[in-house]
Amino acid sequence: MAVDELDTRILRLLLEQPRTSVREYARILGVARGTLQARLDRLERDGVITGTGPSLSAAALGHPVLAFVHIEVTQGRLDDVGDALAAVPEIVEAFSIAGGGDLLTRVVARDNAHLEDVIQTVISLPGVVRTRTEVALRERVAHRLLPLVESVGRAARN
Repeated sequence: MAVDELDTRILRLLLEQPRTSVREYARILGVARGTLQARLDRLERDGVITGTGPSLSAAALGHPVLAFVHIEVTQGRLDDVGDALAAVPEIVEAFSIAGGGDLLTRVVARDNAHLEDVIQTVISLPGVVRTRTEVALRERVAHRLLPLVESVGRAARN
């Protein structure tokens, strides 16, 4: 999907001012509200905008420990294990990967003992062969998309 300069400006505003109204976005951008709404609808339909909910902090919810758990799975059991992982609330993301292991999960926990309990839950799932855990010490670059949006916008202008 092609993202033009106006799309880039819209996305930047959504990221920088997520609680602003569509009317206010249109005023800031100097476009008609209908134009803005049509652009937002297209960006959602094309999968560029995937959600509008708030960003939540697992640490503020009492789960300050963050770990990445690599999971090796028995051949033919990837879907089963993926479905079982979805039932573990401390697993906040899971991805199929190429390389070392079959799945990579982002896990949050209250403390190290709780992390161990979560890992033991994962290890006990049918189809899980082994795990490897890496504990995050400090976030160095927070999840962000604005630099990518700006890069795409620059490329669209050229």
